[in-house]
Amino acid sequence: MSRGLAETFWRNAKKKQKLLFGLAATTAVVAVAALSFGTYAMSPIHVLKSLLRMAEETRVVVVWNIRLPRIAAGLSVGAGLALAGLFIQTLLRNPLGSPSTLGISQGAAFGASCVIVLFHAGPFGTALAAFCGSLGATVLIVILGRLRGLTPEAVILAGVALSSLFGAGTVLLQVLSDETRLAMAVAWSFGDVGRSNWPQIGWLSLSVTCLAGVGYWWRWHLNALDMGEEPAKNLGISVESLRWQGLILAALVSALATAFHGVIAFVGLIAPHAARRIVGADHRFLVPVSAVLGAALLLLADTFSRLILGTGSFPVGVVTSFLGAPLFLSLLLKRRA
Repeated sequence: MSRGLAETFWRNAKKKQKLLFGLAATTAVVAVAALSFGTYAMSPIHVLKSLLRMAEETRVVVVWNIRLPRIAAGLSVGAGLALAGLFIQTLLRNPLGSPSTLGISQGAAFGASCVIVLFHAGPFGTALAAFCGSLGATVLIVILGRLRGLTPEAVILAGVALSSLFGAGTVLLQVLSDETRLAMAVAWSFGDVGRSNWPQIGWLSLSVTCLAGVGYWWRWHLNALDMGEEPAKNLGISVESLRWQGLILAALVSALATAFHGVIAFVGLIAPHAARRIVGADHRFLVPVSAVLGAALLLLADTFSRLILGTGSFPVGVVTSFLGAPLFLSLLLKRRA
């Protein structure tokens, strides 16, 4: 009996490994194909030659300076937001948890609007202020949770309240600004993976890799927490310490992604749920599959946004919001039922 169960376990594990490799390979193929789309049309052969710097200079510049950074940013941001959403949902044991519902993204928008409207900051100052705004929202959540002993459900409600507060502050700043600063603040708030440079992509990719490594290192702790707080405590896991450390790490990655690329909603909500439906709740597979699905989702959304206008000026955050809002409502209705 036990031998049969062990064989079934390892057989299912191998299937999930093959599925993970298949998803990663598919995402890589889509990324290469996405290099062909744009106002300057190129065939796959031209793309390959441009990657090898064997094509004409114009094609090489388009691929290496415009399209490749955009695709790399989309993959990093999608994976980072998906992992952050997975951490938040698991640690708070709430399927509605994500960087958006905790107010992290809204805090970044408020911080960016402050320096754009009040101090006329440039791109670096705006990114720094957005990062500080995200961390400020996280610190408020942590303080409320630790000092007042809020339940995981109450932490989500506190995040929703902070989101509303930061949103109101952002609107107030925009109302008081002139037309030029208003346009800059509104343009920044639209999520766009085409605005970052290679150093920013590098820092974000490093933070996403670290978060993925921590998630895999904590895989058994997260699996135990999925069964409930009491079983996890009985196994010797410090649930409160694990929860707040994980939330801070998830917030750091979310803050970097939002500071460099604006507000991109719902990726952190959709990808973990999709991963759970594919590979179940085992974090050995849930962590990498969530990252791959998040990267693929944002890549597809950005490619779709570029195909709509052809210039890449259609904000990808709008596309992800259209996709994520119905899912969020369906989760609310199911949780209510």
